Amino acid sequence: MANSSDSSNSTPSADAPKRGLFKRKPKEAKAKKPSQLKQIAEVFKMTRRNDPQVVWVMLLAFLAVVAVALLIGFLLENWVTGLIIGIPLGLLAAVFILSRRAEKAAFAQIENQPGASGAALGTLRRGWVTQDQPVAVNPRTQDAVFMAIGRPGVVLVSEGPTHRVKPLVDAERKRLNRILPNVTIHVLESGRGEGQVPLNKLAKTMGKLKKELTKVEVNAVSKRINSLGNRLPIPKGIDPYKARPDRKAARGR
Repeated sequence: MANSSDSSNSTPSADAPKRGLFKRKPKEAKAKKPSQLKQIAEVFKMTRRNDPQVVWVMLLAFLAVVAVALLIGFLLENWVTGLIIGIPLGLLAAVFILSRRAEKAAFAQIENQPGASGAALGTLRRGWVTQDQPVAVNPRTQDAVFMAIGRPGVVLVSEGPTHRVKPLVDAERKRLNRILPNVTIHVLESGRGEGQVPLNKLAKTMGKLKKELTKVEVNAVSKRINSLGNRLPIPKGIDPYKARPDRKAARGR
């Protein structure tokens, strides 16, 4: 009786679908990525909410390019070819305007949020080593100092009022000078006050700094700093609510 009960439990249910010996298992449905047109539409909606003038600027860019193409076509006595070439170039110009405005809109959404400077550092081009978390932070005021390592050296980006965040910057610069005496330490203040750098111009400003290190030296400096570890207990919420400007989405890729 025991054997019969075991055999009955081991047999497949009558309701279960049968599969042939060489029949493949059904594939799981994969999540489809949104198309480029859908991505551009989402970026356009987000940008328009923060920058209502973007529609007219894009239209003006499109019409200007088409007009120039038509003018050249008339001068060459072939306006049809000029129009055929001008329309796609006009669309390209409009998308370029959208990408630039979308990036500014994305920064506007995270501005004044804790950790916004760290998010801005995430848009740096290749050659920079950055961290998501700050290297120094005031848990009470959430003033913070973020760090990026690149060919210009080490860049400290402060977030908060100058008089309030200055002790954090000075302490971190003193620590870095002790372990990296031959590496230049730059300090930038993010914000819209006097002497501060807006978030949307932070990456561009850092890219203009004089290059002093090679790529090999950048890696060596990064390993040296990482070997010391992070001494700070990072408070919750310092990452700007996971809101980061997406360069790929902004460009509609």
